[in-house]
Amino acid sequence: MSVGSVFRPWRGSADSAKGVAGGSVFSPCRGSAVSAKGVAGGSEPRPWCGSAVTAKGVAEVVLTAAATWAVLGGTSLVREGAALAGSLDAGDLAAARARIPHLCARDPALLDADGMARAGVESLAENTSDAVVAPLFWGAVAGVPGLLGYRAVNTLDAMVGYRSPRYARFGWAAARLDDLANLLPARLCALLTAAAAPLVGGRPAAALRAWRRDARAHPSPNAGPVEAAAAGALGVRLGGRTEYAYGVEERPALGDGPAPTTADLHRAARLSRAVGLLAAVVAAGVAARAQGRGSA
Repeated sequence: MSVGSVFRPWRGSADSAKGVAGGSVFSPCRGSAVSAKGVAGGSEPRPWCGSAVTAKGVAEVVLTAAATWAVLGGTSLVREGAALAGSLDAGDLAAARARIPHLCARDPALLDADGMARAGVESLAENTSDAVVAPLFWGAVAGVPGLLGYRAVNTLDAMVGYRSPRYARFGWAAARLDDLANLLPARLCALLTAAAAPLVGGRPAAALRAWRRDARAHPSPNAGPVEAAAAGALGVRLGGRTEYAYGVEERPALGDGPAPTTADLHRAARLSRAVGLLAAVVAAGVAARAQGRGSA
């Protein structure tokens, strides 16, 4: 069962079309009564119509809903981004630094307020793809196995997929597999980011332009499109010197405009939420269409 099953009612089963032995069908869902043939043959009405929920159907829906809830991280992602912005608004840098590890792997001791705002915006953009759009995508096309399989790949990458001496020979495999799994979802996320740009005061054209112009310079084939699109949607410039616990990376500039501020971090959290909602709608539509073809 795919993610789309969570978003729509159950459909009729084969029994609703064929009836039961003797031809009797009791169909309260459609308002029909026991067929004449069934009455003549002495068949009794069935307590459920053919399209009623079966035990198997309930189990499948519960399993899909549980798997979706387990793998999606959109709510906690937005909450952490908003909490970081709140700490920066209050001028509490110690509290803000304590929040940084919840969003990314950067060394918070090396970040000032502007650095933390930038880290938050970039992490919200990238993790909206990784923790929301990608699992919904794979759930829509591959059901529960897609949901859980993607989460396993992404978690392994988060644990060991770093360019550090410790994981140089092992982490690369996890990182490449994660790159492959996110290839399509990241581009979908970038498109949805552009579509949602007006909700945070941005322009879709600016998001698409930054994506087309800047994404390829990013070292990650998937973080590049989503971060560039977010930079364009927010009207800020991302990238630059990025300090991790394992070393320093010089990231290319993404987008036009000033460096992000705390106000932009609030906007990035709203953008992440909007992209997640759009992704859920798209995933439900894809899954519903796939189920319709399967039952045809």
